[in-house]
Parts: sequence; C-alpha cells; structure tokens
Amino acid sequence: MPTFRYVAKNKDSRTVGGKIAAESKVAVIEELRKRQLVIISLAEIKEGVSGRRGTFRSKKVKADEIVIFTRQLATMVDAGIPIIQGLDALQDQVTHPLFKKVLISVRDDIQSGSSLSAAFAKHPNVFDGLFVNMIKVGETGGVLSAILDRISSYLEKILRLKRKVKAALMYPMVVVSMAIIITVVLLVKVVPTFKGIYDSFGRDLPAMTQMLMTVSDALKHHLLWFVAGAAAIIVFLRQWHKTEKGALVIDRAVLRIPIFGELMRKVAISRFSRTLATLIQSGVPILESLEIVGKTIGNRVLELVIDEVKGSVREGESLAGPLIKSGVFPPMVTRMISIGEKTGQMEKMLLKIAEFYDDQVDAAVDGLTSIIEPLVIGFLGVVIGFIVIALFLPILTIVQIL
Repeated sequence: MPTFRYVAKNKDSRTVGGKIAAESKVAVIEELRKRQLVIISLAEIKEGVSGRRGTFRSKKVKADEIVIFTRQLATMVDAGIPIIQGLDALQDQVTHPLFKKVLISVRDDIQSGSSLSAAFAKHPNVFDGLFVNMIKVGETGGVLSAILDRISSYLEKILRLKRKVKAALMYPMVVVSMAIIITVVLLVKVVPTFKGIYDSFGRDLPAMTQMLMTVSDALKHHLLWFVAGAAAIIVFLRQWHKTEKGALVIDRAVLRIPIFGELMRKVAISRFSRTLATLIQSGVPILESLEIVGKTIGNRVLELVIDEVKGSVREGESLAGPLIKSGVFPPMVTRMISIGEKTGQMEKMLLKIAEFYDDQVDAAVDGLTSIIEPLVIGFLGVVIGFIVIALFLPILTIVQIL
C-alpha cells in the first residue's frame, strides 16, 4: 500500500503534517477532509527515496535549485509554517534526486532534535560554510526568515555574476575553437592535395612552402597524438591546480592574462565585497566571515591575501592594511574599506564596492565581446593568408622561370 506525506491546516489555522498509508490519493484526500483539514500539499513517498544518511551518488545540485529552495523556505518561515512542514512541502517539489534525499535527511535530523544549521552542515557539498553560518546566526537571533531572504538575494546576485562571466568566456572560446578547426582542416585536407603537384615539379620548394608542407605532414600523420597531448596537458593542469603550489602558480598566471585577467580580478573583488558584506550584515563574527570569504573567493592568490588580513585583524590591526600591501586590490577599494572601518559602516562600503564592480564586469564583458571578434578575424586572415601565399609561391616561381 502506498504512503503519502501531507501538509495541511487544521480548524485552528495551525499547520500540521504527517504520513498516511492509503490505496490512492483520492482516499487520502477523503480521510483528511474527515479530519477537517485543509490540504496545502500532498505527495506519494516513492520507494527508494528515504532519509538514510550516507553518500548520495548523483550529479551536483545546481545553484539555481538552491536559490529557489532558499527563497521558498524563507517565504514559508515568514508565513509561520514550521520548518518540518516547510521541508516536507519543498522536498515534494524537488526533482533532483540528490537534493531530494538531502532535504529528507535534513528533515529527519530536525525531527530528531537537531538544529537547522547542524542538519545543513552534514551536507557540505550542497550547503557551503557561508550558508550554514548565516543559518546559525538566524536561529540564534530569531531572525531566520530575514536571514534566509538575505541568503537567497546574495545567491541570486552571485549566480548572475557567474552567468555573465560564463557568457563572456563562452563566446571567445567558441570563436577561437572554430578558427583552430578551420586551420586544421586546411592543413590536413587542402594542403596535401598541392603536395603531389609540387612533387611532380622536381624542384626545391621555397622555405615558406616547405615549412607549410612539414606542418601539414605532421598534423596529417600525428593528429591524434596532438589531440591526446592537448587533452593530457589539460588534465595535468586540472590535477596540478588541486595542489597548493599548482593553484598558486595557475591562479597568479590567470590574473596576469591580458583582458581576461582583469575581468577575473573584477569578479573576485565583487564576490569578496558582497560575501563579506552579507556575512557582516547577518552578524557573523569578522574572523569567521574572513575564513568563509577565503574559501569561497575562488582564487588562491586572493585567498592568501585574505589569510593575511585575518591574521592582521586577529592581532587587533586594521582590515585595509594587508589589502593595501598585497597590491591585488585597487586603491579605490582599499580606501573605501579603510573609511568603512573608521566610520563603522563597513558593510555599506563593501556593498557599494560590489555594486561598482558588478557594473565594471558588465562593461568588461561587453568590451571583451567587441575586442575578440576583430582579433579572431585578424588571426584567421594572417593564418589563411600565410597558407595561400605559401601554396601559390611555387606556382608563381615556375611562371617567372617560364
């Protein structure tokens, strides 16, 4: 017999919830009506979906789903719906199998007497340190709905920023990839047809043409090796980036790349400012806030700078001092943070910095898309021009001799 989970309101307008085993959904509705309950949500508990703890093997939960969940939970808590009933209703709406199991586990932990933050903390792959710490502050201060609303607003803005960066990087990657594919096709398919013609001349080819033929032969006979080598380099760099030294070297190199490096720096500063402002606003202690910011900033170079800031603050010094010494943060940012420390309006200054750099990222993305197109066209023009000249140079030489 199937089991159904329900959330409903009784005649005193109190929210109640529970499980009922019945032959069908219709039978459950009839039973709840007999109990004079107004149904809010009703869903069948499918087999295989349980609250057992353990490692859930599935695809990573997308940020969009966490944002929607947080926003809906904030609305329910603000409406006075108990956490357990709210989680019951939300987990029935979730389609992602991992997220559904996580929410069931969280619900069971709360029902067993655990706090909401402690239940979330058991799933670090879904709910990061920032999320857990802010929930803890909301529970302690009795402002959980406000904190949930603040978390969802923060996550929405960070997600919007990520999408802008992905859009900015996707366009040049596609265009450059197409340029490389066109060049490889020319070298592997077109150039070899001329090689047979030139071999029949029985004459030495110009240096430019000979170099083109050598490159074409190498690609034609060893293309798979080139592809395998490129894939091996990418895999190596990814694995190396997971090490302390590798992350430091690669992240420092990323910040020095023309155009892209400046975009990454602006994104990191925006994220640093918004995350720290959100944590301070929510009442998270400054040292704990800096610890969370360091883990979420996404660049090892900046993480080390934040570690220095944390040490400075622990010793009673200012926040701005180490930022100025690092040379990574622009003077405008460090001065605004310094003013925020002196006036006691740190979170306000940080939010202004984040908003300014969000606009800077928008401008950088627009500039990047306008710059990359002529650069790629110029690259294709040079490469294809070189190939055409190298191919027809022997023909022009023979015409001159004749």
